[in-house]
Amino acid sequence: MSYEKVWVNNEQLNKNERNKLKKDGLSIFEDIPKYAQQGFDSIPKDQYMYFKYAGLTVQKPQDKGLFMMRVKVPTGILHYDQAMTLAQIGNRYGRGTLDITTRQSVQYHWIPLEKLPAIFEQLKQVGLTTSEAEGDAPRNVVGNPLAGIDPDELFDTRPIVTRVFHFFQDNPDFSNLPRKYKISINTNVYNAGHAEINDLAFTPATKIIDGEKMAGFHVKVGGGLAAKPYLAKQLNAFVLPEHVIAVAEAVTILYRDYGYRKSRARARLKYLVADWGIKKFEQKVFEQTGPLPEAGKDEIKGWNGGFFFGSHRQKQHGLNYVGISIPVGRIQADDFLAFAELAKNYGSGDLRTVNSQNLIVPDIPDHNLDLLLQDPIFKRYPIHPPQFSGYAMACTGNEFCNLALTNTKDRMRELAEALDHEIKLDVPVRIYMVGCTNSCGQRHIADIGIQGLKIKTPNQELIDAYELFVGGSLISGGHFNERLKGRIPATRIISVVRQLLLFFKETKEPGEHFFEFKNRVGLDRLQSVLDQIIEKVSQLDERGDAS
Repeated sequence: MSYEKVWVNNEQLNKNERNKLKKDGLSIFEDIPKYAQQGFDSIPKDQYMYFKYAGLTVQKPQDKGLFMMRVKVPTGILHYDQAMTLAQIGNRYGRGTLDITTRQSVQYHWIPLEKLPAIFEQLKQVGLTTSEAEGDAPRNVVGNPLAGIDPDELFDTRPIVTRVFHFFQDNPDFSNLPRKYKISINTNVYNAGHAEINDLAFTPATKIIDGEKMAGFHVKVGGGLAAKPYLAKQLNAFVLPEHVIAVAEAVTILYRDYGYRKSRARARLKYLVADWGIKKFEQKVFEQTGPLPEAGKDEIKGWNGGFFFGSHRQKQHGLNYVGISIPVGRIQADDFLAFAELAKNYGSGDLRTVNSQNLIVPDIPDHNLDLLLQDPIFKRYPIHPPQFSGYAMACTGNEFCNLALTNTKDRMRELAEALDHEIKLDVPVRIYMVGCTNSCGQRHIADIGIQGLKIKTPNQELIDAYELFVGGSLISGGHFNERLKGRIPATRIISVVRQLLLFFKETKEPGEHFFEFKNRVGLDRLQSVLDQIIEKVSQLDERGDAS
């Protein structure tokens, strides 16, 4: 190692940290071929944590030798051969299914241990990797899925994302961080990179330097969700594209060397930034980078939530991109393959994954656009989806995840489809569902966030239930949604959310979005309304009248 582990003599290191002092996480790639030959039972349970560095989590139930596997897709851009390979892996090894994640990665389930060496080689051949897609290391670099083609971007971030990705990828200087580490690089002026919920985010900015208007970035640090969420705070710095790696390296070194390694619950960068304060953290960054220009003009104009449905003009004359709804991010591998073929036949062959768990087909010439949209696949995956199914997201849930308490994908799809049939609004409502407090489905920034938990019935039986959170957004620096009291059994969640949205429909002003509505009517009134809804639905359920 070319750096000193300054924490090595800390007697309060947690178990994971003590293990990581003995063995670097990336060494798991040396072990996997051996385990693949000897079988799942040959893996000591204390080695499970290292599989995360290969983008792998032992899938529940944990005695079947199957893995949840994640593939990095920096800023969501896939070339034709990469998309084809991902579809083939889904068909051969993932039982015909794949998921698009909220960090623009592609995730599989049911991956057999013995097939991992072949899968890794197949991915390598097309320039893809699972390495560090999980684990205490830099995760997938997210950003603008329209990078390079976006009329609303300050400049093309693709070269910068590529350089940052390769700088950190499999770099032993940064493969032992206190916990996961999330980077966003984006110049879409509608905050497509969700800057405020990342550990490190570069956002569009301009500044007059020596009489010339320069385009570059502002920098935000210390964002993150989970049980104690924080919005990222901005450094007083303007960063030119050529200085991005230096700043990213400085921030990451501070996290590596000073981030907390005693409790994993406090191991994220957000806690270090909160404890030091942004001024001290900024000073420590500048000690490594040298002086940087002060912040310039923030070019963020709003927040699009990461939704790009429909066909739209690219900044290249005569070309279009098409935004497609993939309900809760789950798609059949054959359908993913079909989109890759459509992209090749009518466009450049590229596909782009979106942090809203959707897809984009770019580079469609004007004369091919109508031909593309005539394909019957768009009946299953529409470009103008119903307003609830189109704006729904969900984490993996307890179907496969060891941490989730409740079902999410199926439940969220069922809820959205019911709402689509029964409620019509003049604005979309973003509903995100998560199965635990980790918030992989980003419920904190949803109009209505739904979080799973377990409750006991009068007969002491544990059942699935959910809590509601209202009023999340990343507009104007971000606002996390707030909890409404009331634990709702899974059997009643559709009825309760339906009634809450009917109240929204009846009470909202024309064109008023849910975030604005929540701020206008206030949390107390929404709580009172929810209390009445829960009581009414409970009474109907007891009589067998609830639907």
